[in-house]
Amino acid sequence: MTVKIYVEGGGDQRESKVRCRKGFSAFLRKTRLSEQMPRVISCGGRQTAYDKFRTALAKAGDNDFIVLLVDSEGSVTDGPWAHLKSRDDWDRPEGATDENVHLMVQVMETWFLADKENLAEYFGSGFNKNALPARTDVENIAKTDVLDGLKKATRSCATKAQYNKGRHSFDILARIVPGKVTAASPYAGRLVSTLIDRASSQ
Repeated sequence: MTVKIYVEGGGDQRESKVRCRKGFSAFLRKTRLSEQMPRVISCGGRQTAYDKFRTALAKAGDNDFIVLLVDSEGSVTDGPWAHLKSRDDWDRPEGATDENVHLMVQVMETWFLADKENLAEYFGSGFNKNALPARTDVENIAKTDVLDGLKKATRSCATKAQYNKGRHSFDILARIVPGKVTAASPYAGRLVSTLIDRASSQ
C-alpha cells in the first residue's frame, strides 16, 4: 500500500515547503511507521491542499491511499467532512471516506503543547513555560490562545527569539514526541493509527 498525505503548510516558497515535508516526515518516522513511511506532500495553503488531494484521489489506484491533513481552525463538533463542509464549504469527493481526511485540532501548534518539555529545550534560556495554556485537553484550546501562548512563552528567548511560524514550527514538529501528542490529541491519534493500519495492509 502506497500512502500519500497532502498537508496544509509550508507557504509559497520551495524552501519552506521542504521544511514542512521534512518536519512531518520526522514526526511520523518516530511512530511505528518508520519502516513503511508515507509520502508527505507539502501544499502551502489549505485550499491548495484540498484541490491537490481531490486530484490525487481521483487518479488513485487500488494500492493507493490518499490522505488530506489540514488544521481544523476551530473546535470540531461533527465528523471531519461535516466540519470542513461547514467551515470551508468543501464537499467530500467521490470515493472519499472519513479515513481519507484528518484534522489538526485546532491548529498544528496545538501538538506542541502536548510536549512542553521539548518546547522548553528547543527555545532554551528565557522560555516561560507558565505562559502556555495549562489545560491538558489540548484540542479544546482555541487557536488564538495556542498562538498567543507560544508568543508569550518565547518573548524573552534570546537564542531562538519569539515564536515565528515560518522560522520555528517545522523544526519543533520534528522534535516533539508523537506518543505525547497522540495521548493528548485524539485526532492526532486517529491520524497515526489510520496511517499505520494502511501502511501495513497488503
